[in-house]
Amino acid sequence: MATQAIVAMESNFLVPNGTFFVELFAFAIMVWILAKFVIPPINKAMTARQEAIRQQFADLDQAKTEAHEAEEEFRSQIADARHEAARIREEAREQGAAIIAEMREQAQAEAQRIVEHAHTQIEADRKAAVTSLRNEVGTLATTLAGRIVGESLDDEARQSRVVDRFLADLDTTRTSGVN
Repeated sequence: MATQAIVAMESNFLVPNGTFFVELFAFAIMVWILAKFVIPPINKAMTARQEAIRQQFADLDQAKTEAHEAEEEFRSQIADARHEAARIREEAREQGAAIIAEMREQAQAEAQRIVEHAHTQIEADRKAAVTSLRNEVGTLATTLAGRIVGESLDDEARQSRVVDRFLADLDTTRTSGVN
């Protein structure tokens, strides 16, 4: 029984024995080794990783802000370019209208000049035709009058009077026939 009591006493887990203290001391050394050599590099690595993540978030926020600014600047430039293109189109339209108006004026001036030149030419041709007809009619009238009268009308002054009278009679006949 005594051995049973010793065995029972030794097997009581509530009573500390020597192995417990050795195990506790070994555990404390392990904790100290872990705290001294293992945990600081792990903490340092975790801190560096957290700082890198914070920096990436800050860089991301900055990039996002810059992207928004660039987008706004791009939209502003697009709007400016559209306004400039509209202004250039309007200027071109105005210049085109001015060129068309100028060319139209030049064409009208040229047409007026051509018409005036044609009128002058027609008037000169009419005067030449009247003069030519007067001479021919005068010659014919003199010849005819000479045949009718039976005397020669070679005298220039007489011939001129006869031609003028004949043409005057012809004009009066024509004007009275028209009315």
